[in-house]
Parts: sequence; C-alpha cells; structure tokens
Amino acid sequence: MNVSPTNSIQNPLFQKLQQAPRRQGKVQDTHITLAHGSGGKAMRDLIDDIFVSTFDNPILSQLEDQASFNLAPLLQQGDRLAFTTDSYVVDPLFFPGSDIGELAINGTVNDLAVSGAKPLYLTCSVILEEGLPVETLRRVAASMKTAAKKAGVQIVTGDTKVVHRGAADKLFINTAGIGIIPRGINISARNIQSGDAVIINGEIGNHGAAILIARGELALETNIESDCQPLHSLVENILNICPQVHAMRDATRGGLATVLNEFALSSNMGIRLYEESIPVREEVNGVCEILGLDPLYLANEGKLVVVAPKENADNILSAMKLHPAGKDACIIGEVIPSPPGIVLLKTVFGAERIVDMLVGDQLPRIC
Repeated sequence: MNVSPTNSIQNPLFQKLQQAPRRQGKVQDTHITLAHGSGGKAMRDLIDDIFVSTFDNPILSQLEDQASFNLAPLLQQGDRLAFTTDSYVVDPLFFPGSDIGELAINGTVNDLAVSGAKPLYLTCSVILEEGLPVETLRRVAASMKTAAKKAGVQIVTGDTKVVHRGAADKLFINTAGIGIIPRGINISARNIQSGDAVIINGEIGNHGAAILIARGELALETNIESDCQPLHSLVENILNICPQVHAMRDATRGGLATVLNEFALSSNMGIRLYEESIPVREEVNGVCEILGLDPLYLANEGKLVVVAPKENADNILSAMKLHPAGKDACIIGEVIPSPPGIVLLKTVFGAERIVDMLVGDQLPRIC
C-alpha cells in the first residue's frame, strides 16, 4: 500500500509516536567496545545511560550538537564572559580524596572562578579506551554529577570517542567552561603593584603527594588526600570584601612556585616569599625529603594564590578563614620592585634563594 508523507503525518498513530517521550537506551556490555564510539545504537545507548541520565538538565536533554542559552539572563549577572578549557589524564583514575571526574569539574570551575567569574555551564568530552569497564565510567560520571551540583554548574553538552585497546590509558576527559564576570571586576597579573600582599588559602602539595602515593610505586603509607575542591564560593567571599583584588590564580601543575613566577614575569615585579609562613603538611614534607622533591612545585587542586593591596590583606584573610576552603589561609609573601620578574624565598635561616620556574616535570599525569 502506498502511503504519502502527508497522509503519514496526519495519521493518528504517527502523531502519537511523535509526541511520545524518547526511549532511553541501556548499555548491554560490561566493557567499552569500539561500537560505543561508532555513532550507532551502542553509542546512543552509552550516552543515554551514562551521561544524559546522570547529568540530566533541560539544556542537555535536548540532545542538540550544541548548547544554546538566552543572553538576557546572562547580561543581568555581568558584562563579560569567561571561557576556559582543560583536559584530564590523571593516573590513577581514583586516588585518596578524589577521582578524575571530580577533578575535571573542579579544575574547570576553579579556572573560571579565579578570573572573578561565576561558573555556569560546562562541557564534558571523553576519550575511552576499548576494554574500559562500563562500571568505571558510570562511577566517574556520578562523581562529576556530584561535583557539578556542589559547584552550582550544569554540564550541557559533550562528546564521546573510543580508541583501540592500548591507544589510550583507560579514560581521558576534556571539560570547557563558561562563566560571567560581574561588572567592576578586573583581575589580572598585570595589575600587581609593589607592596601587594601574597596570600594562599591553605597547605600546598597535598594533591601531588596523594597521587604519588596512590600509584603504589613506593613502599610508603600515609593518610595524605588530594585537596581537590571547588573555589568559586571562596572567591566570592574575597571579592565581596575586596573587589580590587589585583591577581588570582589556582596553583595546579607546577605548584605555588610556577604561579608566582608567572605573576612576577607578567607584572615585571619581584616577589619575596617567607619560608616559615608557607603551610606544608609534615607528611608532605616527609615525602618530598625522601624523594628529593620540593613542595613549592607540587601540584594542588584546591589552592588559590591571591595578590591584593597590603591595606586590604587582613580583611581578605578574615573573609577567607570564614570559608571551609580558606580556614588555613595565610599571608606568605609580598611584591617587591626588584629584582623584576624574579621570585625570592627567604629561608628559615635568614638567607635568600631564587625560586625559578619548574624545569621538566616532577610528576607526569598529575591532573
């Protein structure tokens, strides 16, 4: 029987099917196969079962090739967009205090937050190795959902690719993020001035040490956990007290030393640190002494460095200490006019040494 397109559209059964909610697929396999990246039913079922159902929100559920938002509500919150992207290849996927999923959310949220932006929307793209247990992916997605909810952001679009066994290492994640910068906020290392105070929100090196121990290559037992945490609400506390903050950055790869060297070079100022003021856990110091590492270069995933006018430093410090992520905040140094572009460390013995930019990589695949 010949049925014209017009007759089909007018057919009550056809209309009923069109109006029915889309059936969500379920992953039947226990491990990732190449079919999960093929663009066919297996891939659609994986996306439905692992990502759409987990990250459920009105924008993502439309399943378009892009996420779209109304501009009017965004303009009410600020006058500029902040946009960032990052990739996560940490080994192992799960480590004391966190995992690759939470790390991917918090890392991107924090990159937005230190610009003064309110994080709003994230993407999630994954590269999966053939043979990865589906339950591992499900666990990571659940962790991302929890972290996104805690940070007040929505995961609104993404992508999935599968590579042959051995062509990757289990799971890589890329996240991009968009946030809104409120009017009147202008945070940049170029704003740094002589006399500014340098503040950090707590102990350094915990993430790097936790990853090192989690790899099981050393016969060391400690209770060190990653400091992975979102910092957007801590930044909000800081800016409520002092909108004139000159610079902020999260100290991730390369650690505190790398961030301060970037600040010194961008501002053409010097920075003097005071060793006795820098908070480092005894266990982290112990790991560094055994392995010949410097905690100043160890990665962090929940630490930010603030450079602000000296006259505002005490008020900023008080505001930070009222927040769980800033309860151990302290002033660790000051900006000096010379030597320009150089970071100095005044040791506990009273001598000074140069803290240079990290050369090489102390610990690969840290985030």
